Amino acid sequence: MDYIKEYIRIEEDGIYLVFAVTREEQLKLLHFSAKPYEEKEESELFLKEGFQLVQVSFSGYNRPYEKHGNKHIVTAPGYMLKYVGMEDTQNETGRLLVITQKDSVTGAKVVSYLQFYKGTSTIQMHHTVTNEGTKTQTLEYLSSFYYLGIEKEGEGSSDDKMRLTYARHGWQKEMTFLTNTFPELGMAQTQPTVYQRTSVTIEMTNTGNWSTKEYLPMGYLENVSADTSLYWQIEHSGSWHTEIGDENNHFYLALSGPTEVQSHWFKQLKPGESFESVPAAVGVCSADFDKAMGQLTTYRRRIRRPNQDNEKLPIIFNDYMNCLFGDPTTEKELPLIDAAAEIGCEYFVIDAGWYAPGEWWDSVGEWQECRERFPGGIREVTDYIRKKGMVPGLWLELEVMGINCEKAKKAPDDWFFVRHGKRVFDRSRYQLDFRNPEVIAHVDEVIDRVVLQYGVGYIKMDYNIEPGIGTELYADSVGEGMLQHEKAYLNWLDGVFKRYPDLVIENCSSGGLRTDYAMLKRYSIQSTSDQEDYRNYATISANAAAGLTPEQAAVWSYPLKNGDEEETIYNMVNVMLVRIHQSGHIPELSDSRRALVKEGLDYYREIRQDIKKALPFWPMGLAENTDKLPATGLKTEKKAYLSVWRRGGDSSRMEISLAQIWKGEKPEKVTLSYPKESMAEHLDYYYDKTSGVLSISWKQPVMARVFEILR
Repeated sequence: MDYIKEYIRIEEDGIYLVFAVTREEQLKLLHFSAKPYEEKEESELFLKEGFQLVQVSFSGYNRPYEKHGNKHIVTAPGYMLKYVGMEDTQNETGRLLVITQKDSVTGAKVVSYLQFYKGTSTIQMHHTVTNEGTKTQTLEYLSSFYYLGIEKEGEGSSDDKMRLTYARHGWQKEMTFLTNTFPELGMAQTQPTVYQRTSVTIEMTNTGNWSTKEYLPMGYLENVSADTSLYWQIEHSGSWHTEIGDENNHFYLALSGPTEVQSHWFKQLKPGESFESVPAAVGVCSADFDKAMGQLTTYRRRIRRPNQDNEKLPIIFNDYMNCLFGDPTTEKELPLIDAAAEIGCEYFVIDAGWYAPGEWWDSVGEWQECRERFPGGIREVTDYIRKKGMVPGLWLELEVMGINCEKAKKAPDDWFFVRHGKRVFDRSRYQLDFRNPEVIAHVDEVIDRVVLQYGVGYIKMDYNIEPGIGTELYADSVGEGMLQHEKAYLNWLDGVFKRYPDLVIENCSSGGLRTDYAMLKRYSIQSTSDQEDYRNYATISANAAAGLTPEQAAVWSYPLKNGDEEETIYNMVNVMLVRIHQSGHIPELSDSRRALVKEGLDYYREIRQDIKKALPFWPMGLAENTDKLPATGLKTEKKAYLSVWRRGGDSSRMEISLAQIWKGEKPEKVTLSYPKESMAEHLDYYYDKTSGVLSISWKQPVMARVFEILR
């Protein structure tokens, strides 16, 4: 094609990338796939208008090409950038491409970083824009990843061949994955032979500091005709935006952090100033969800802070869920500590309430031990925990102060988020601003005190408010104030781990409402949910390994006071292939039920070294909240583990094909691994090696089991 002057072809780790440099010295990203590029004729007009590597928008510049609506395409200076050059190097992680583009009109210089990761078909991508001009420019949008042509491979219409899998995510119903066609999402291909353009987009957006209160910042896009897929995650703990739309007879995927349109964010770039996008990880694969999530799991393990917790997977006991529920005392804790040690727990966490005699919600913020609850001091209890061979933990919520906290009353307003000249309230708390050095001094004092004085080696770090769009103090926009605070929080967290490298900190935000890999690069454990019904927790447990690595996914097991043996088993199966958040009134359980808990924990210790390296699979697809027979598994090279549940319904029979665990190689043997002997009369199972099908007959309406599968 005469308009294209040069092709740049990259093949690395199963990723095929093709760039083109045009006669006008513009760089175009033509191909990003698991399959080689098949050149197709593209009009000069479409090439000129689209296929940018990065979208960057400054205020006050014309966007002349067809875009319809609020789409983040045809951005200026995005479409005006000229290619300068590419550096292609290797580092410890893998191949690194550094691409430079400039625009002479606005003075924008954009440097793009594409980091490959050896052993996975995933890249991490971000961009830096610098104002090299003489005038201040207002930045309204900067993509983390942008690719036009997500549907171009294979035959047929996008209506028929494209499938989007995404995760709705909310309190007590986390990890709800849905799959839809483009027409089901309002993106039908209405003008395939003319000039496909609509004002409609498929959007997943978060605005605020709870990054996952509605969606997980990830997705999986499958092209069934071409047998290819694209998967991604945005690695940011605040406002972010995912957009799929149409442009020039193609469809695009745009990923970013905060935007002006969606999240009240803009940034003034003075001459010489730079801004860096939030990172996004994007990978390619065949049209195989399990394989794609395996690649993403491998990538997540590569980027995570190395730590002993994710190596050893110790068992956590936490006194909150269906147990003390925020009402701890020395008297209540001691028998729980004894019982937790007896069944084999390795962390013991005192949850909320340890700092106040009664109602504490609106007075939190100083985090001093309450002597009414702990007459001998909290250290008496933490020392007892260590005496019993466990690491003691405490609950904190350091990012907030209650409106009745005395320290909050005395602190100046710039300790907190402010909008319209007033402190931001949410649920009777103020949001602390981590850009303020005095705030950092305050939270550092708390961390030092709980570690050095209270003897704590584990912190459950909760976060139970949503401060909205941001703060107006010391920022160009409220969204920029939010973004600066989030960066400051992560920098503070890095400092904590530098001071206390062995300290274990769990990420909790009303359960799982901040499950993102800005946080999980640093935190070793993520609370998945506050789901109080063990039967409903099965969906979250079954799908958890799609949202994060299984060894980071903490799931509750809380045998009920008035439960039975099948209820106890079900609770244990919920946690068996992830991280165990054990709770419940263990001392009050019957001997047989307590034995089932201990058997489960003993078995977990046998398999946890496999969990930390295993990859997930879903032999019956991802679980839905209405599914009566969900299933999930983890696999290594030689062995797999399968959790199965029955939660009511008319069907008492379950058939699971195991032939695809190792891609057509039927397993040799399937055995019941938990519980091994007890309750065997409640279930029949048979594995047909010829067909590779495991058949299960449930004899009670609510049951669960774990199987081992040998290759």
